[in-house]
Amino acid sequence: MNAHLDALTPSIVWRHFRTLCNTPRPSGHEAALVAILEAWADAQGLAHDRDSFGNLRICKPASPGCEQAPGVILQGHLDMVAQANSDSTHDFTRDPISTYVADGWLHAEGTTLGADNGMGVAAILAVLEDAELTHGPLEALFTLEEETSMGGALNLAENWLKGSLLLNLDSEDRGEVYIGCAGGADVVVDALLPSAALRDDEQLIDLALTGLKGGHSGIDIHKPLGNANRLLVRALRTLEAFDARLVSYQGGTLRNAIPREAFAQLALPADDVDAAFDALKALENTLRAELSTGDSGLVLSATRSVNHEAFEPLTLDASTMLVAALHAAPCGVERMSADVPGVVETSNNLGVLSLKAGRLHLCALVRSLHDTATAALADRFQALFGLIGARVRVENSYPGWVPHPGSALLAIFNQRHAALFEQKPAVKVIHAGLECGIIGSKYPHLDMISFGPLIRGAHSPDERVELASVDEFWRMLRALMEDLAQKG
Repeated sequence: MNAHLDALTPSIVWRHFRTLCNTPRPSGHEAALVAILEAWADAQGLAHDRDSFGNLRICKPASPGCEQAPGVILQGHLDMVAQANSDSTHDFTRDPISTYVADGWLHAEGTTLGADNGMGVAAILAVLEDAELTHGPLEALFTLEEETSMGGALNLAENWLKGSLLLNLDSEDRGEVYIGCAGGADVVVDALLPSAALRDDEQLIDLALTGLKGGHSGIDIHKPLGNANRLLVRALRTLEAFDARLVSYQGGTLRNAIPREAFAQLALPADDVDAAFDALKALENTLRAELSTGDSGLVLSATRSVNHEAFEPLTLDASTMLVAALHAAPCGVERMSADVPGVVETSNNLGVLSLKAGRLHLCALVRSLHDTATAALADRFQALFGLIGARVRVENSYPGWVPHPGSALLAIFNQRHAALFEQKPAVKVIHAGLECGIIGSKYPHLDMISFGPLIRGAHSPDERVELASVDEFWRMLRALMEDLAQKG
């Protein structure tokens, strides 16, 4: 499948990306790909091993005469975000990603593409395969479960990696190099809320908020995009005027993807249904106007429910308290950085929200360039949802990556980039969770940078990678490896 990828340039990179597209690899399901890569390493005569978590390392000796060059670790994560359009039947654990080229970009058919971080992984494999490349000692580190928990990096074995330089290939902008990133933490809220039977005078209605673009909860959090959970909660607040009681809710699928869709069922007095529908139509127009510059496809629909086997609605008090808490919860940009102009400092994404049979579950992702601000915003969640008796826990915390503008590795990258492309790269700090911060906490001696090809729409079915930027990315990576080989 995806045979057309073999005709793209550079073929050595695209051939490996084809393998990644053809091998299902959502977070937690990377085992098949690991086995393929181990078999490939054996065929190449390259040593490989895994740590106790399952992270994979493939090693390649230095080119003759370059044995004294600094050891380079090429790092990327094997998993991909699993997001599909609502009309897609794609099974990310079984089906390959179907791709197509349009207007100089590679897309997927109704799903995420997996260029995040598949392009980086493909480039690493290409470096390992390239017999003409001059390089020092190489370690290729492929981590697991980055997209769901940073589990691979958090559980990375200590005293395992030998290199002194690390190239993270998980960035998504051409002409830029990253030297710092936000840290983060998952905030998980669970509660069992009281319910009361549906009354004879109540009618069930179904709400659906669809048509949003979604996006990466770090890179895209500052853009004029709608969060389906945030917006549908506004609809629930509107319906409180009619004593609506929440029955069920489902919005978002991943805590690190801005939710594109959300659905709810409510009970309200049958005599008020028509007035409620009018209020929702007015709200739809308001939301469309608010999002006209960035997410104009929003659709808010309401229908009388045909489901007569619904769960009991929450009590009116429980429903009101829950909706109020969700409405008050931090969402989006909390603060812009005073130290790095134009960069988000602290944010939160209301990623996954569900209610079924009175059981509430919320998973939000808090990010910040300052670990103390991450903890403070997570604590606000604990305080807020504690007021409605919910159990709140903070999980999978990971540190940020502190920038080092004086990095020797950065200086070499800047010089080579200027020579190749006749301009210096933009040096950036990213409001996303690169694994560099975690790896650096375990290996503090590492000099690290991150760069990659141009990817847009990551964590959504609009994900795409620009073909020309992949060629530039490969040329830059290859030239940098040869420069570093001369430093012995």
